[in-house]
Amino acid sequence: MDAETAGTKVLDTAERLFGERGVQAVGMDAIRSASGVSLKRLYQVFPSKELLVEAVLRRRDEAVRASLAAHGARVAGGPYERVLAVYDWLADWFAEPGFRGCAFINAFGELGGGTPSVAAIARDHKEAFRAHLAEQTDALGAPPLLADQLALLANGAMVLAGITGSPEPAAQAREAARVLLDAAR
Repeated sequence: MDAETAGTKVLDTAERLFGERGVQAVGMDAIRSASGVSLKRLYQVFPSKELLVEAVLRRRDEAVRASLAAHGARVAGGPYERVLAVYDWLADWFAEPGFRGCAFINAFGELGGGTPSVAAIARDHKEAFRAHLAEQTDALGAPPLLADQLALLANGAMVLAGITGSPEPAAQAREAARVLLDAAR
């Protein structure tokens, strides 16, 4: 198996196992077994678990950004509707089979300051999400604080949806976002 194929198999497997069990509960041997990639090849592609976790999060970051942008591009209407559509996007994500919360929140919760590179990736991802909202709130002429508040609602919904296993927090956050948007007008 070539390095690229092995890397993809390992990333797919690690993302699934980390999501199901948590980062700390999954060892490299479990990833090797589940992926079918030899331990030697696994360590050639990802010399440490920390590098693997970083790669999983970076790939997830790219996927989330692309999905959110594509969803926003399909929204009819202006910035007001595009902000509310973020919460519809969240509801769809929360309703996916196997949803267990945000990979960035979960990884930071497990590893936090003990793994500065993971903390930096999580912070960058959350800032990019906030910036996505800020593009829309800026277009509305709303104060910069509104994007922070909307991001807080979305991240809180992510946590609650992961804990409860329900997509309902997205609808609740959407309604709160609507109230904030209306107040900012």
